[in-house]
Amino acid sequence: MLKLTDISASYGSIRALEAVSLEVGKGEIVCLLGGNASGKSTTLKIILNLVRNTSGHVEFEGRRIDGLAPHTIVRMGIAIVPENRRIFSRMTVNENLQLGATALSSQRRVADGFDRVFPLFPQLRDRRYALGSHLSGGMRQMLAIGRALMASPRLLLMDEPSAGLAPGLVEASFDLIMQLREQGVTILMVEQNARKALSVADRGYVLQSGRIVISGGSSEILRNPLFEEAYLGKPSSEGEK
Repeated sequence: MLKLTDISASYGSIRALEAVSLEVGKGEIVCLLGGNASGKSTTLKIILNLVRNTSGHVEFEGRRIDGLAPHTIVRMGIAIVPENRRIFSRMTVNENLQLGATALSSQRRVADGFDRVFPLFPQLRDRRYALGSHLSGGMRQMLAIGRALMASPRLLLMDEPSAGLAPGLVEASFDLIMQLREQGVTILMVEQNARKALSVADRGYVLQSGRIVISGGSSEILRNPLFEEAYLGKPSSEGEK
């Protein structure tokens, strides 16, 4: 469904990504892991053309999309849940959700979006006229996800979905991710909670200083001594020697 080939990107003189290649198959949950400033969020922004790649290309369902306008990419079936539960605090729940549907072509599809979101998040229906600033952190996360789902995406990009959530809400967030996959949504997830992300993902990629250093199935990554050393704080067998 999604393919990045030899993607490089820079912020001025600072190289953010170097020859990054990854794939996401239809129906998969794929996680992109790494420390701070490893290039994870930049990768998502390049997919939506919010940041321009300096080399390489991005394909969605066989069509090259780097260079297209972000709203065109959303209309093609890609949406993002941004990090830090970014919503419009001075707008109501309804208004935030409607903004997620601005790329849709008809009011009927907007109504379908509400029919999709409210059964998933009945708390949002109950507070549909509340301002975003009056919502708890957990409800803000629901609203950010619901807003992305209003566009009826086939591919959902999620940037740090568990960041800043209480432990119980983290569990609920990952349960929702699996539920969305069951409903036919393909997911590419950036996440710092490596173990939890790999527990729900089919495959993963690990970024370090803008390069992919590990890739493979979730269980394979967890067994990789380089991953344990870099992200779980365990020394590799070579380090122990």
